[in-house]
Amino acid sequence: MKQFLSFVIKEARHILRDKRTMLILFVMPVVLMLIFGFAITNDVRNVRTVVVTSQMDPQTQAVINRLAASEYFTITTAVATPREAEQLIRSQKADMAVVFGQNFAARKSGVQFIVDGADPNMAQQWTNYATGIIAQSPQPIANSKLLYNPQMRSAYNFVPAIMGVLLMLVCAMMTSISIVREKEQGTMEVLLVSPVRPLMIIIAKVIPYLVLAFVILSTILFMARFVLDVPLQGSLLWIFVVSTIYILLALSLGLLISNIANSQLMALLLSAMVLLMPIVMLSGMLFPIESMPTILQWVSAIVPPRYYIAAMRKLMVMGVGITAVAREVTILSAMTLFLLAVSLKKFKTRLE
Repeated sequence: MKQFLSFVIKEARHILRDKRTMLILFVMPVVLMLIFGFAITNDVRNVRTVVVTSQMDPQTQAVINRLAASEYFTITTAVATPREAEQLIRSQKADMAVVFGQNFAARKSGVQFIVDGADPNMAQQWTNYATGIIAQSPQPIANSKLLYNPQMRSAYNFVPAIMGVLLMLVCAMMTSISIVREKEQGTMEVLLVSPVRPLMIIIAKVIPYLVLAFVILSTILFMARFVLDVPLQGSLLWIFVVSTIYILLALSLGLLISNIANSQLMALLLSAMVLLMPIVMLSGMLFPIESMPTILQWVSAIVPPRYYIAAMRKLMVMGVGITAVAREVTILSAMTLFLLAVSLKKFKTRLE
């Protein structure tokens, strides 16, 4: 046990001495959280809006005032015809136009939207927001209630996704590079002829990254709650339990990559191809899986972050219990056991 602890301390010191690794491990999570939490957002804000009306009666003015008072729309001007509004949109001086019909005051209906559809998703959001504001009246036309995210803040969606990305990259990429570096430097032979069994050497090299993963997880949860104001509705215990399974899966994948790669460059390239692109494109981080072509939905079924991100959204935002994420936990556990078995089988005690 004493020799095993010595290997763990040796690996921890090696990580702490590497300034570039420390920069990636501790600065990258904070920067990504701030970028995705504040800079990259799908929230509707300050949409340049043109009002089209032939008569400014009190009812129409009240609706316009509600649009202007919201944080979503900025009324830039009022014109008399839809053609003028469309010209303003085409010249990039406005994002959308709200066209009030002649009988709007009497019928409380007859509203048309002319929207810049270059970004279809945002155009749909603008229309939905405007419809909701116009429908507000002493006798509303329609009533709606948004569960879990009433403010429709994108941080609720991005924070669980960032957790999945960072934990996978740190645990898998850094672990694989660390083991391959020992091969390149010729120190792996020395480690393998030591009294400690080869399996214990690998475990000793993995433990510091396991601890770092929990530090990163705690940092993300702290920033999510107190910086980005994302609620943690579910149990912290279950969040850490599911995250532990996911971290072990990522470490197993890193070990598998280290068995295949013969150089740090190859390990980095394999990590980028196997991890980075599938995580971003096929995990549901940025794009709904249900909207993807069928073949890509099948491919996404083998991407582990897909299930972790889905589980974290349910636990953190929806506040459900562990039974509600049993499917995701079962799939992640099966993937972990499979990758761990394959990685240990491929691990060679003698370097070729």
